[in-house]
Amino acid sequence: MNKKNYLTVAAMTLAVLSSCGGQKEVKNTSGIDLANMDTTVSAGQDFFRYACGGWNEAHPLTAEYSRYGTFDQLAENNQKQLRELIEGLAAQQNEQGTTAQKVGDLYNMAMDSVALNEQGYTPIKPMLDKIASLTDKKQIIPMAVEMRRNQGIGTYFSFYVYADPKNSALNIFQMGQGGINLGEKEYYLDTDSITENIRNEYKKYIGKLFTLAGFSEAEAQQKVADVMEIETSIAKKSRSATELRDPEANYHKMSYADLKKQIPGIDWNAFMIGLGIQPPTELNVEQVEPIQEVARLINVLPVSKHVSYLEYNLLDAAASCLSDDFVAARFDFYGKVLSGRQVNQPRWKRAVNSVNGMLGELVGQMYVEKYFPAAAKERMVKLVNNLQVALGERIDAQEWMSDSTKVKAHEKLAAFHVKVGYPDKWKDYSKLEVKKDSYWANVCRASEWGFNDMISRLGKPVDREEWLMTPQTVNAYYNPSTNEICFPAAILQPPFFNMDADDAANYGAIGVVIGHEMTHGFDDQGRQFDKDGNLKDWWAEGDAERFKERAQVMVDFFNNIEVLPGLHGNGQLTLGENLADHGGLNVAYLAFQNATKDAPLEVKEGFTPQQRFFIAYATLWAGNIRDEQIRVYTKSDPHSLGKWRVNGALPHIQAWYDAFGITADDSLYVAPEKRVNIW
Repeated sequence: MNKKNYLTVAAMTLAVLSSCGGQKEVKNTSGIDLANMDTTVSAGQDFFRYACGGWNEAHPLTAEYSRYGTFDQLAENNQKQLRELIEGLAAQQNEQGTTAQKVGDLYNMAMDSVALNEQGYTPIKPMLDKIASLTDKKQIIPMAVEMRRNQGIGTYFSFYVYADPKNSALNIFQMGQGGINLGEKEYYLDTDSITENIRNEYKKYIGKLFTLAGFSEAEAQQKVADVMEIETSIAKKSRSATELRDPEANYHKMSYADLKKQIPGIDWNAFMIGLGIQPPTELNVEQVEPIQEVARLINVLPVSKHVSYLEYNLLDAAASCLSDDFVAARFDFYGKVLSGRQVNQPRWKRAVNSVNGMLGELVGQMYVEKYFPAAAKERMVKLVNNLQVALGERIDAQEWMSDSTKVKAHEKLAAFHVKVGYPDKWKDYSKLEVKKDSYWANVCRASEWGFNDMISRLGKPVDREEWLMTPQTVNAYYNPSTNEICFPAAILQPPFFNMDADDAANYGAIGVVIGHEMTHGFDDQGRQFDKDGNLKDWWAEGDAERFKERAQVMVDFFNNIEVLPGLHGNGQLTLGENLADHGGLNVAYLAFQNATKDAPLEVKEGFTPQQRFFIAYATLWAGNIRDEQIRVYTKSDPHSLGKWRVNGALPHIQAWYDAFGITADDSLYVAPEKRVNIW
């Protein structure tokens, strides 16, 4: 399933959990590691450095990483544990069709560098030849559909089956913009020197793939021009990452007949036949203009240019699954140029990630059986309940919101579907075959399995028990269409969740994450969905305007942050996540006060409980990052940089000022009248 534009998560998705061990006695420690801090820096001057400076000094960036933080540290530990699980299966003889056979054989093929290098690009040559044989524009869309269905390769535009935003109980067919491999339209259109350099390096990368696939230099350069012409044309009509954050503006439900009228340049009957479905009565076209541009390009450009474009999409998608020269070419651009990484991950890490990506819930079942303690889930459920109570109190306390809207907000809060740990029902992979032909062939089979699983849902009720993350994912999410908050098992470990720590650390860390996801239900996007997950205006007259006025304070504040010399944050793009951090901090702090009011915690490690709450929060965002990655995130990531999720979020929280005695003389001080005040 394509990721929804307004599906939000607590942090960048990474990999899986290290061992939590079995249930054990709670030791009630402080949860604070003094070595992570740099107390030579004033809390009011740079709280990020104050709380995380020691950790950052002890974990400098290595050549493998463009960003290394607490998430990445957990990912490394998790990868090692998964490696042990997977290699144990890969080393034995397994019966065909079993989980062990699928996991083990796929891993072995990803690790077999000798076979991969001997094969070169031969695994994709039949498909390259098939694309090259196109002679008529009528063949273009059926070929694009075949690539998406059989290889999982997206081209001109995206399409998927998921909940109708305005009828969340039903899965419908949906389409949206796509077709630009750099992801964001600005990479094709901005004229600053840094972006132009990225564009030039991108052209070199495209050309390199074609020459590796046997094309002459002259042929490759012509194909580079073809690809850039099509991608740039689509980019011009595409919406920016910020524009995609408006759910109402990206919803255009229409009949199949209207689709044909609005975008007549595509043979939609052939498109549906390629998908293997009957034309739907109604569908949602999220962004109409980019698809109209695709129709124009198909009809005005020679077929040869589309052949180049489709060939490149195949090469780009397959490069990481082919011989070492293809892998190196892909890394040189996406890793070095875009992100600033210096060396690729070792093969075993890439192989683990691949197995995890294609067989996610099979791996998840193995992980849960070995590493997930029941006691963690029990304590987590209690925390969630306490946070729900606190958010309800925060809603009641808002003077800017009318009573009728508060009633609706409480109804939505009470209707939250909470998922903790792992799904009650696992995905069925029995129809997915893993064969010992080629690594790429298995990638294609896994993609086709996923496509068929998605298409099978068309016209059926939404399964509200389905998980959108695997249990071994260190993350969390809120999904507005199902009004659910989900906390996979893998996030229930330090520094997020510590069974040995007292409430100060746990409410400051996992408590804020819980509050963050709950607040997404009431951020600038989530607030537009009702308790049943429908895109519907449930706010009383005037309340939405008052909300927007207060949210604009957050937009302006983050717009003024200079993340690099001459480069400012994007307050509108990051608004939802910043509001969720703000709400998460306020709600978790209130829940912490409620939980400890009858038995106040002691000073530990020289810090009051209130101080440890905020130190625990800041520790989540410890990390170092390269300038190149900062630029990537600033263009495309709805989350603010880790440093500013600390130094940008805390100055709007009065309890932080009280805990550390922050005054107007401190550089992080923000006057009360200029602070964000929503949830």
